[in-house]
Amino acid sequence: MKTDRLYRFILTVLCGTLFVLPAMVTTAFAQTPSEHPKTGAEELSYKGAPTPESDVQMVITPGAPPITEAEFATATKVYFERCAGCHGVLRKGATGKPLTPDITQGRGTDYLKVLISYGTPAGMPNWGRSGELTEQEIDILARFLQHAPPTPPEWGMEQIKASWQVLVPVADRPTKKENNYNIDNIMSVTLRDSGEVALIDGDSKKIITVIKTGYAVHISRASHSGRYVYTIGRDAKVDMIDLFMKEPRKVASIKIGLEARSVETSKYKGYEDQLAIAGAYWPPQYVIMDGPTLEPKKIVSTRGMTVDTQEYHPEPRVAAIVASHEHPEFIVNVKETGQVLLINYANVDALTVTTLDTARFLHDGGWDRTHRYFLTAANQSDKIAVIDSKDREVEAIIDVTKTPHPGRGANIDDPQYGPVWITSALGNANITFIGTDPVGHKDNAWKVVRELKGQGGGSLFVKSHPKSTNLWVDTALNPDEKISQSVAVYDINKLDQKPEIVPIAELAKLGEGPKRVVQPEYSADGTEVWFSVWSGKEQESAIVVLDDKTRKVKAVIKDKRLITPTGKFNIYNTRNDIY
Repeated sequence: MKTDRLYRFILTVLCGTLFVLPAMVTTAFAQTPSEHPKTGAEELSYKGAPTPESDVQMVITPGAPPITEAEFATATKVYFERCAGCHGVLRKGATGKPLTPDITQGRGTDYLKVLISYGTPAGMPNWGRSGELTEQEIDILARFLQHAPPTPPEWGMEQIKASWQVLVPVADRPTKKENNYNIDNIMSVTLRDSGEVALIDGDSKKIITVIKTGYAVHISRASHSGRYVYTIGRDAKVDMIDLFMKEPRKVASIKIGLEARSVETSKYKGYEDQLAIAGAYWPPQYVIMDGPTLEPKKIVSTRGMTVDTQEYHPEPRVAAIVASHEHPEFIVNVKETGQVLLINYANVDALTVTTLDTARFLHDGGWDRTHRYFLTAANQSDKIAVIDSKDREVEAIIDVTKTPHPGRGANIDDPQYGPVWITSALGNANITFIGTDPVGHKDNAWKVVRELKGQGGGSLFVKSHPKSTNLWVDTALNPDEKISQSVAVYDINKLDQKPEIVPIAELAKLGEGPKRVVQPEYSADGTEVWFSVWSGKEQESAIVVLDDKTRKVKAVIKDKRLITPTGKFNIYNTRNDIY
């Protein structure tokens, strides 16, 4: 213990303000699922996607330490699968710090090895001391990061069309629902390391079916009608599931790139379910598709100039996408350039795109309760941008701290400040309340009106519900197991009081494993809140269901098919943007 504390002190001094990597950099040093049964939850939202190793060339950089071809291939695969989502395929940084040779060579192999092995006070886990990586693996990665990154291939219409499959034609699909499930209360649950989603009946708490999808599904999005679920894996594979079938199953699939995070469907009146859009991390582009079949219609690159320095960026990745309720538009975050695109899809053959300048490193976000204002985190810039989807303009850019990560955020009526939207943070314990009512509470609108202190940094999601008086906050990335395995819940009517800490992982009664607790999600009626307790691929995981009012356990869902459950998406809440 004394040695561990000493090394952490050394790292604090070494890192200082010069080169402290956030928690997400840990993804650079994890193994692939097949090799590593104890994948840490730190990688939850930042894992990259497999990229064909045969399509990249070994790059040897002057000044970098020697590395063999086999070592380079191994490290390349790990990097693309684990950390490109945070640092970028070209390692220019976004949510995570840049990892280009001009930086990494200056730190040196020994520095990087210590950093990887022992973690940092800023939240990077201790991959070596914990046994997650061997000394040899750490050494390979430390040397690899000092060489220039290989560039993967492009992925255009020829490749996209070749991947497109209509498994069940529209004419052969049911004309009405063939099952007795309460579709509104189905949960689509990501089984991250098995490349599947589990559809769980929210009423009975039974698994309906497990469906093979893209690897490490990032989100599930329900169509406006609620009939279809669209999933997108980090490998950029989009799958479309029909919930009307006797046993729901895939009816179409497509691969829109090599790495991706976002998918959405059209919701504006008259265009419901007609179109789908998916955004890629690599290549940096978005693809508009036919809603019922996923037939690709249009590819648009996002490469361009940054909003601040006005310099060209070769890898501006597509992050969050939401469907406007005010116009026939998709609202698209372009991470590295800091631009929000309003893509009018009324005529796909002649797209009208309005570009709004906000702040760099746009990531996730969600609607205020009126569904007019889209609040989105430019997380590495420590800002929240507010987009008025009705007037199609930037309403405000708000300073927050530190590395906000709201997921979709949470909407509540603050007893003092009125309607607010809430985000937690990766970089500190702050839970930030922003006023969202420019009519009834004008003085509070688009300002930080309240900050609570949560359990600590490393929070990924906050959640509430219009019928609830609770605000739930996870801390899945916190390096303290006691914190990462529990959640904080605040009484909305007593926000001046400390939260109750609920030991979710303990309530699951699992065996060994990291057991990180992530992403509260409400049932359709707002009476239950569900949590994923995520352990390793070969360890037992679970989903814990609490009564939202009493905060007591209603059910613990365990099943050998629940392999590394992470994100959960209730059909009713997802299609109606309720959070």
